[in-house]
Formats: sequence, C-alpha cells, structure tokens
Amino acid sequence: MKTLAALCLLLALSGCSSLLFYPEPGQPITPVAAGLDYREVTLTAADGTRLSGWWLPAKKGVPLKGTVLHLHGNGGNLAYHLGATAWLPEQGYQVLMFDYRGYGLSEGSPTLPGVYQDIDAAFKWLQQQPEAQGQPLIVLGQSLGGAMGVHYLSQHPEQRERLKAMILDGVPASYREVGQFALSTSWLTWPMQVPLSWWVPDADSAVYAIPHVTGVPLLIFHSLDDPIVPLSNGLQLYKAAPPPKVLQLTRGGHVQTFADPIWRQVMLRYLDDPQHFNGVRRLGEIPNYPAPDSNKAIPPESPQ
Repeated sequence: MKTLAALCLLLALSGCSSLLFYPEPGQPITPVAAGLDYREVTLTAADGTRLSGWWLPAKKGVPLKGTVLHLHGNGGNLAYHLGATAWLPEQGYQVLMFDYRGYGLSEGSPTLPGVYQDIDAAFKWLQQQPEAQGQPLIVLGQSLGGAMGVHYLSQHPEQRERLKAMILDGVPASYREVGQFALSTSWLTWPMQVPLSWWVPDADSAVYAIPHVTGVPLLIFHSLDDPIVPLSNGLQLYKAAPPPKVLQLTRGGHVQTFADPIWRQVMLRYLDDPQHFNGVRRLGEIPNYPAPDSNKAIPPESPQ
C-alpha cells in the first residue's frame, strides 16, 4: 500500500518538492516525557512564517561543551525525533530542535526553497541567544534534514565559518536515487523505477552541494542495514566531501544511530577533536540488533 501510494504521489505531483515532505501536525509529547528541561521557542523565517521549536539546555552541573542545531528528517515532527538529541544535555550540549514550516505547530506548508529560510531562521536565532555566545556550534542533520542542511551551508559561507563540525546521519546523496531505490523494492513499480524516479526533483541533492561545504569537519554516519537510504548514498557523500571527513559505518535501521550507546560515544569522541578523530574501524566486532549493553565499551581500534 505504501508503494502504491508513493506511485500515486509521483504521478500526481510530478517534479514537485512536496514529494520530499511528510509532515505530521500537532505535538504528541514534549521533552518532559524524556525527563528533560526545555523551553518552547518561536523562530521567524524571512518571509514571516512562524516556526515552533524547543531549546534543551545542558544539564545543570555539567560543564557546557557546545550547542547542537538539530535538523530532523522528512517524516513526523520534532516530537518524533526527540530520541536523537535527548541524550545530549546530560553530556554538556545544549540543543535547538525546531519544526520546518508545515510540521508540528509551525505555520505554512513545506516546500523548497521555503525550508531553507527555516534553517536560516534557526541559525540567526542562535546568533541572538546569550547562552550560545562563544560556544562551539555543531549541526546534526538526519536523513532529509542533513541533505537540506548541506545545501543551505553550501550557499552560506558566513554560517559555515561558525561551525565546529557537522554530523550527518543516514543522509540521501541524491533524492532521485533514493526514489528509484524505493520504487525498485516492489514488483508493482520495479519495471518503471527509472522513468518514474526522473520525476523526483534532484537539483538540490546533497551530493552536488557537499563539495562546496568547505572548512567544516564532517562525520558521516550510515548504516549497513539502512532500508530507506542505501549505503551507497553515504559512500557518495563521503567521496564528494572536502576534508577533514570521517565515514562511520553503523548497524541498524534508518536514522536509529543514537538508539545505540556505542554510536553516541563515537559522536562524543569525534566532537572532542573533529580534526583528528578517524572512526571506529573494528566494525565486525559490533553486533547488529539487539543493541549491545549500554555499559559495553567501544571496541579498541585495530592497528593500521
């Protein structure tokens, strides 16, 4: 049914950026559900669209290490993506999460290039916050959010200069290739996967933008098991990205990286020294689901 619905959308919305967005209205939970302090915030895009967000302060008593701007994927709203960042305040990172236009409690409808105005509003909001002044800034982009963040940063060198690092998780290199992959998974659409996928807009795809994201240390997480965005996308982004860069292969489902404590620790290690961290190489010793015990240490690196 999902594949058939996707086919109908492709036929009805040929070439439309709406194919990229699947927003859910409302706000089913708040960070209180995860035991977090938070503040509701409102961002205003350049065209006047008002956006809903959450500010998660670092846990009291923990030394502040920096600010994380989270760009979530194309489905649901920020409440559905809380798990990706809820662990960061305890580690000394304050977080800005927000919903793009048309998602959650945000006004408007999601489109490209409208969503780039939303990302711009988030950067500018952080520039005005006393808590973020003088603190390292990190972008964490997951799935479509990462792809849009890459495109935005390729056009805004003044914002690239502010970043300590960028972390991508399960990010599509090419919207068109991911569309073709989705169509190839069903016998109903397999014969037409190539012509139908050409209707997916691809000009803003991350693989074309990432060569221009210079001067920003980059960590790319991508799962060997990702059923939505194939591993080939992570490899393409890594090859196209300028250094310094790290490709960290993981296990598990699409953007489920931070459900596993091992990958949380990898991200923290990376942020300690983005210029020199080179990843966990003994991936064969890290089991697939169920996730390993939270007390298990990261396997030591093998010799070169």
